[in-house]
Amino acid sequence: MSDRSTTTTTAPTTRVLSTTTTAPSTRVLSIDVLRGITIAFMILVNDPGDSAHTYAQLDHAKWNGWTLTDLVFPSFLFIVGASIILSLHSRIQRGDSRRALAVHMVRRSVTIFVVAMILNLIPYFRFTHLRLYGVLSRIALCYLCVGLICLVTQSARKLLAIVAVLLISYWMLMRFVPVPGFGLPVRDIPLLDPDLNLAAWIDRGVMGFLQRTIHTGVLYEKTRDPEGLLSTIPAIATTLLGSVAALWLRRVDGKIMPAISKTQCALGLLLTGLLSLSAGLFWNLWFPINKKLWTSSYVLFAAGCSLLGLAVCYWLIDIRRFHETKLGSWLTWPWLVFGSNAIVAYVVAALVEKTLFLITSSSTLGPNSKPLTAWGWIYSHIFARGHSTELASLAFSLCFVAVCFIPNWLLWRKRIFVKV
Repeated sequence: MSDRSTTTTTAPTTRVLSTTTTAPSTRVLSIDVLRGITIAFMILVNDPGDSAHTYAQLDHAKWNGWTLTDLVFPSFLFIVGASIILSLHSRIQRGDSRRALAVHMVRRSVTIFVVAMILNLIPYFRFTHLRLYGVLSRIALCYLCVGLICLVTQSARKLLAIVAVLLISYWMLMRFVPVPGFGLPVRDIPLLDPDLNLAAWIDRGVMGFLQRTIHTGVLYEKTRDPEGLLSTIPAIATTLLGSVAALWLRRVDGKIMPAISKTQCALGLLLTGLLSLSAGLFWNLWFPINKKLWTSSYVLFAAGCSLLGLAVCYWLIDIRRFHETKLGSWLTWPWLVFGSNAIVAYVVAALVEKTLFLITSSSTLGPNSKPLTAWGWIYSHIFARGHSTELASLAFSLCFVAVCFIPNWLLWRKRIFVKV
């Protein structure tokens, strides 16, 4: 996720925990910009001032369907997949062995998972209430699986074949496998019923087993989890599609044959994005777009949107060199700063949120007659002023993103890029 992509500019020295190395001399800036936009938007939608007052497009769809918010996480995984390819090519050119790369992937995946668990445990460290699933946990698993697959093959056709197998297999599991105790989807129970689908049944079984054996494990929505085990299968497909897109990018200037021009590259991204988006909408007729179950139609639809976003960024930055203009440098700089340390931005946001909710004042009570948290006090006294609205909630979110930007900006100034 924080793997550095490739462009034609000179990259600064990178500090990786306790090791200092030199980052690759080339990067695709459009990937960095898209990553920064994605992580900033992820923080924005995750941290509204008042979750009860949020614009519809800044909240997840209740079940089937989609909003702009539902496109954020798959876009991030798409970029993870693209970064894997760009990083692999860079490391292989430096002489790293495939064994060393595999060990690096395992270690990095475990590190991301450990960070996820620490964030879940803070501040009370109640191990019996530990949520093993989650955003970072899914990123860790998808990164590991796709990284190892790309070590074996970097053939776009083979990767697309794997994507097809994953998406069709997931659809068949959710559509044709009877859910124990409930029956066959469509015939006995509604297709993709929130609690009676196969993915939710598996997640309840897994968490029940873990509670009995190691006494930990909970589901985010009590009876189901939006980052559950079975739905990780299509999430891996999302990440693989990002890898395929990166292979297409590397055809520019003959890095992978046959060579294409930058204009052909942007046009290919655009047309493929429209095709993927249309395919997702078509499959939606039989297998609804659903972010919480990460349905196969959702994978294609979201990947199409990511491809379109990448096409626009690639055309503006890598072709038109918009970032080299005075206006462009100001508009792209924040996203480059956010994208340079995406993990740091996400972790900082989580820690700031937990801290603001942990601090309470017994002398000030909220609407529910409970002590008002620092989060609630700041929102009600500075933004809402006693009357919560969607606009006030959005204003709080924007300021929260700005606060989370500061640590990334300080790291950017020191030319420090943290790779976990």
